[in-house]
Amino acid sequence: MAELISALVSIDGLLMGLACCVAWLWIASRSRAARWALTGLLIAYVSLSVHAIARVMAAPLRHGFHSFSISDAPPAPRAIVVLGTGARTVHGRTQMLGVLTLGGAARVLEAARVSHLLGDARIVSSGGPPEGRDMMPEAEIMRRALRDLGVPDSMILLESTSKTTRDEAILTAQILRERGITSCVVVTSDMHMRRALATFRRAGLNAVPAIAVDPISLERPSKRWLPTQQAVEFSQEFIHEYVGLAWYGIRGWL
Repeated sequence: MAELISALVSIDGLLMGLACCVAWLWIASRSRAARWALTGLLIAYVSLSVHAIARVMAAPLRHGFHSFSISDAPPAPRAIVVLGTGARTVHGRTQMLGVLTLGGAARVLEAARVSHLLGDARIVSSGGPPEGRDMMPEAEIMRRALRDLGVPDSMILLESTSKTTRDEAILTAQILRERGITSCVVVTSDMHMRRALATFRRAGLNAVPAIAVDPISLERPSKRWLPTQQAVEFSQEFIHEYVGLAWYGIRGWL
């Protein structure tokens, strides 16, 4: 359900909405309702494509989190869990290459930073393959990036079959309990953190947050007031989270 609703906040969703409104106007050219629907659609999509406006809408999700420091660390033994966010697999004629999204790269950078702070903590790279044929698990793509950032391969564990945040929590908890670990630092975006923390704690782990830097927040201030594809993606994420929190709450997964 969350995927369906967030998909509407996309270029495809905009085109579908515009097509429906235009068809409505052709069928009922004098309809005030059709004109108001088209106007409302335009205002909604323009608002969701402007980062400054989208950040205000997402503020309740992001409130209350701060940059992780050593004083926030849970008791040892502990692990770091970096959650995937939709890496992509690019296929060539004979080889393929895994590519992180901006958000995924930010999470890997934060996980590497926390790893250097804690020193002795294992890292669980969590995320299964996206839909499609011959897709690389996101966990593997993130592991390669972690190694490039100086994290020893011997410190990295893979959880490479999950499809949802709940899957990540349940499967990661199993991996950690097998090693006698019940505390972890969860690395994800500030918008995703509220649902992720609740889900990992529901799975029985003593989880604390480490939020990744929002890559879009570093763009020049004037660009925040212009419609951009990055802002549309940001809006898809926060809508997905609002719907996800409601759905997880209904199902008793929080």
